[in-house]
Amino acid sequence: MAKLLEGKTVRDQILSELRPRIASLPRKPGLAVVLVGHDPASEIYVRNKVKTCHELGIHSEHLTPPATITTDELLALIGELNARPDIDGILVQSPLPKPLDEGRVLQEISPDKDVDGFHPINAGRLSINAPGLRPCTPSGVMEILKRNAIETTGRHAVVVGRSDIVGKPMAMMLLHANATVTICHSKTLDLPAMCRHADILVGAIGRPAYLTREHIKPGAVLVDIGINQLKTRDEVARIFANDEKKLMAFDSGSRVVVGDFHPGDAMELGSAFTPVPGGVGLLTIAMLMSNTVAAAEARQKV
Repeated sequence: MAKLLEGKTVRDQILSELRPRIASLPRKPGLAVVLVGHDPASEIYVRNKVKTCHELGIHSEHLTPPATITTDELLALIGELNARPDIDGILVQSPLPKPLDEGRVLQEISPDKDVDGFHPINAGRLSINAPGLRPCTPSGVMEILKRNAIETTGRHAVVVGRSDIVGKPMAMMLLHANATVTICHSKTLDLPAMCRHADILVGAIGRPAYLTREHIKPGAVLVDIGINQLKTRDEVARIFANDEKKLMAFDSGSRVVVGDFHPGDAMELGSAFTPVPGGVGLLTIAMLMSNTVAAAEARQKV
C-alpha cells in the first residue's frame, strides 16, 4: 500500500515559512491577477489565489477586463502593471478567450514579475539552472519530494507529458536534482514499457486514470499532476470500483475528479503516491505565493 504524499502539510509549511519573509520587507509584496472574461473554473482558482494573498498579508489586485478586450489592449494593461513599483508579480490567468494571442500576452510580462515562470527568459534560466522564477506546479512537486525525503539523485524519473508549463519544466527540475530523466508523451512507442523503468513516475498528460498497473513498476514513487473532471457515471463507477460515496457525489451534481493515474492501481503498486485531490494541486498556489515573495525581495533588494 502506497504512502500518501499529502499536499496540505507541505503547503502549510511553505506558507508558514513565507510569513516572516513578508514581515521583513519594507513594503508588502504586490500581486496583480488578470482574469479575462468569465470562465467559471478560472474564477474559482483566482478567488483562491486572492484569498491566500489576503491571509499572508500580500497586497493583491484582481483585474477583470471583458472577454471583448483586444490583444493590444491587454498588452497595454500589462505594460502599465510592468511599470508600477508597487506590483512585484503579474499573473494572467489562462486559458485566454479566443482570439487573444496568449503567447504575445505572456511574453509581455516582465520576466522579473513573471510569477507563473512561463516567460521564455525564465524558461531559459531554468534550462541552465540559473536563478529565476520557476513554474509553480513543477516547483510544488519538487517540494513534496524534498520534504518527504524522497531521493532523486541517481533515480530514473519518467515524465509523461511534454507541455511547456508542466512536463518540460518538471523534467528539467528533476534533471537538475540529479535524476536520470525520460520524457514520454502521447506518441511514445510502448509507453507502458517506458513507464515501468521509472523509479519516479510523473503523470502530466491530462487523461483521466490513464496510467494503470501496466505502467507502474512496483515500489515506484508516483506523482500525479493531472486534475480531470469525470463526465459520466460509468466513468466514475469504473475508475472508483463502484464506490458509493463517489457515485452519490456524482449523482448530486458534485464535481468528481481523478488524476492521470488509476488511483486503485497507484495505491496498490506504488511506494508513495500524491492523491487527487489533495496532492500536488494544493502546492500550486503556495508556490505562486513563494514566487511573489521572491520577486518582491529581489525588487526591494532584501
